[in-house]
Amino acid sequence: MINDLDRTDWASLGHAYGGADDVPGWLRGMVSPDPDVREEAFGNFYGAALHQGSVYSSTVASLPFLFAMADNPATPDRGGVVALLLSIGREAVDAEEVYAVICGEDGEESTIYPDTARLMREHADAFVGYAGDPDPQVRRASIEGLGFFLDDAERAVALLRDRLVKESGTAERLLVVRTMADLALRLPAAAAPARAWLDALADSSATDPDTRLAALVHRARCAPDSIDDQTAPTAIELLRQVTPTPRPEEDKERRDPEPSRPCACEAEPEPDPNVPGHIAAAFADLERHGRAHAATTPLLVAFHTALGTRAEDRTALLIEQLRSPDPGTRYDALAMARSLITSLRGDHTALVRLIGDCLLPDDAYTAAAAAETLGSLAALAEPAREALAAYVTAHRPDAWVSGHRAVRRAHQLAVVTLAGLKDERALPSLLVALDSDTDAWRALGAVGHLPQCAAELTPRLIRRLADVDPSREWPDVSPATLASALAKLGDPAAVPALTETLQAALRHKQGRTVEPVLKALASFGPRAASALDVVRPLTEADDVSLRTAAAGAVWELERHPESVMPLLERLLEGHRNFDAIDLAGRIGPGAAAVLPRLRQILNERLEQNARNEQNGSAVLNDSWTLVHVASALWDIGGTGETGTVVPALLAAWKDNDATARHVVTCLNRMGPAARSALPQIQAALKQLHRGDQMWSGAVAFDLEVEHTCRAILARLLDLLDLAPARGE
Repeated sequence: MINDLDRTDWASLGHAYGGADDVPGWLRGMVSPDPDVREEAFGNFYGAALHQGSVYSSTVASLPFLFAMADNPATPDRGGVVALLLSIGREAVDAEEVYAVICGEDGEESTIYPDTARLMREHADAFVGYAGDPDPQVRRASIEGLGFFLDDAERAVALLRDRLVKESGTAERLLVVRTMADLALRLPAAAAPARAWLDALADSSATDPDTRLAALVHRARCAPDSIDDQTAPTAIELLRQVTPTPRPEEDKERRDPEPSRPCACEAEPEPDPNVPGHIAAAFADLERHGRAHAATTPLLVAFHTALGTRAEDRTALLIEQLRSPDPGTRYDALAMARSLITSLRGDHTALVRLIGDCLLPDDAYTAAAAAETLGSLAALAEPAREALAAYVTAHRPDAWVSGHRAVRRAHQLAVVTLAGLKDERALPSLLVALDSDTDAWRALGAVGHLPQCAAELTPRLIRRLADVDPSREWPDVSPATLASALAKLGDPAAVPALTETLQAALRHKQGRTVEPVLKALASFGPRAASALDVVRPLTEADDVSLRTAAAGAVWELERHPESVMPLLERLLEGHRNFDAIDLAGRIGPGAAAVLPRLRQILNERLEQNARNEQNGSAVLNDSWTLVHVASALWDIGGTGETGTVVPALLAAWKDNDATARHVVTCLNRMGPAARSALPQIQAALKQLHRGDQMWSGAVAFDLEVEHTCRAILARLLDLLDLAPARGE
């Protein structure tokens, strides 16, 4: 059938990058006798015709040809073709309800996902055939198809039961067990027989421990009610049975590796010298985080997900993983421990200490992952402080520039994490970083945590700031990053250098530098008054954002409301100018003239939010406007605004948890006036989840919210205790 490719008008079809006239060449490449050609063809198809899981018209048009290749015993890589078919079908089935109708490539409505899913179900018998193929690669690639594409629950269950009996390979057997659970989750009619089968496997002492562990985990996935107090201990015992123990010679090699032998980190491709270091590191991290170093890792990830909020069970399991004799199991446990600690509140001291125990000087690859994990925990990394310090001081500070990439990366990450705990023992390595050109970008994010070391750090940052070429659009070290670090150090010796940088950025029209430097100067307050002659003219700039930053800097540098208020009133003509609203709040009672405008903005947003809720509008409520305006109203008007401010803050918090830090910070400033917020404060402290953990500062954010809530709660409860009972 491959010879019929030219009968399709591929140019009229599309993929992620436009017309699909290159697809037939990729399909032909998949059957090439040359393995390099095949690899490139598959890569191109995945990257364009199945780009990030999206299905295109060319993807669908390729299906008959792909099935023909998979059916032909002469196809060189039939397993790869079946795996591609499975990937297309999986994406279609997963998306068919969520994206039942989408905007197609021609701008018209398209039902490509449900149509493709239906087409794959029509070919379900093909996957039944592939599952019994003599080629183990074909069988392995096809097993999941029995769970995705068969709609006859009884037949699918029977096929999978039979498949387990016939498969002897561990990988294939585990895949059969997982597929049975997937089937139970997809087809309600399969739930009861699938669970009974999983129960029998999990509880059978005659079954091999790998399969028992898989059955236990996937039973928990598809039947959460089956999880009891014995589930985790049983899983731990089975994990011990399946975990490989390194042979003595392997363990010695790991503890005392040959200097000339690269570790896994060294096997990574060298970064492109033309790519900024932080960008290259980010891409390397993405690739590294996708690795699994132990065969049990996918199972254990699924088990942690199934256990959910059962923190004690998950902690016990992680303790076993982090103490495992298998280095791959320990390594992969770091990411799972991070997931638990950053998602659920509680006492994680034992886990943090075990993560610190992974900072072994003879295993830089694992040590780097441990340091990176601790760095994501903010203040929760405190129990591992001494382990971090021991690891950092075990090397000379010039380990920051070590020629051994794994050692260099591990040392740097440990130093940065130690600095994040405000520990001065990180300073010597940071000084080496700032005095060299090796990954100085990584040090810049850490130095701001050590203001007590400003005398040594500030001159180095000033020197680097002076070395930045203001004519370059994208310098290797951003002046904005340097300005931010100097602001955090708080040493007024930086003011002249920041002023010069501001002038240079203005001359070279580097707008992305001007505002960060203005904000850095503003952080010094009146100590930066010498910069006023440069800053003040910017309050008349055409750009609103620049005018706002300049007005804020003028206020911070001289603290004269009369010189800023005319600027502020003009800036508040646009209600979305949060920086201007915040400036009004910082000015405080001296900004009383803008109170009517702030009340108007607040009322407009409350009315719009009410209309959104009444109409079921897809437009999200404008919670951020409520927070910024309500906070400014309190800071300017005080107790007279309580009746407006507290309801607005609580409404914003309820609608958008991301506003929590801003809300509780304002409530904390309000003191007794925040009494009506007490129930919401108490409810927030009872929450088990930390919230969205998809950004790097999430843990620090949650810890700050929790700390502030406790301070508010203690104050308000004291007030309630002191208040006289009614009638007294």
